[in-house]
Amino acid sequence: MAITVLVADDHEVIRRGVEVLLESSHFRVVASAATVAQLVRLARKHQPDVVLLDVRLGDGDGLDAIRRVRSAAPKTRSIVFSAFDNPTYVARAVAAGASDYLLKTADRDTLLAALDNAVADGPPTRIGMLRSVAASMTKRDAPGDANVPLTPRELQTLRLIAMGLSNREIADTMGISVETVKEHVQNMLRKTSLHDRTQAAVWALRNGLA
Repeated sequence: MAITVLVADDHEVIRRGVEVLLESSHFRVVASAATVAQLVRLARKHQPDVVLLDVRLGDGDGLDAIRRVRSAAPKTRSIVFSAFDNPTYVARAVAAGASDYLLKTADRDTLLAALDNAVADGPPTRIGMLRSVAASMTKRDAPGDANVPLTPRELQTLRLIAMGLSNREIADTMGISVETVKEHVQNMLRKTSLHDRTQAAVWALRNGLA
């Protein structure tokens, strides 16, 4: 039985290209979408095994759409397929629950392996970008030579802020409530005498904490 795939990209040539790449494999493209609205509607209708989606879709943010897909099709796995080699996007994909993050330069074998891995609930592929960023996001300890007056949770929050994540994305990554994230942010800013998230991100990068 074929494994079903829904492709979401605002460029028709990419959507058609993925269909061609998956021909003669055990994957079958059941539908394609150019917008977030189409993606969510088609995911709810087809309940595909995997969604392969771009960071940017015609009417919005593909990374934000991952949560909507999970709500519409709870068993569907998501793989981000992007031209953007951007750690912030990868971090947001981790927070949203993506199974992997592949660049569009990936070859057919890599794409098939990532799709198989996602369906099997395996760890991110070695060639994908998600594995190393996910590991960095879970770190709580400070470098041995850093004089950082933060608890492990506050330090982890700081790292995620430096990656560009919102409070909701930080909460999802750390498995805590948004209110608890806000408390960590306030404590972190007070202890470091910083005024806002932007200053905190810069401070973290300058001190080698992110």
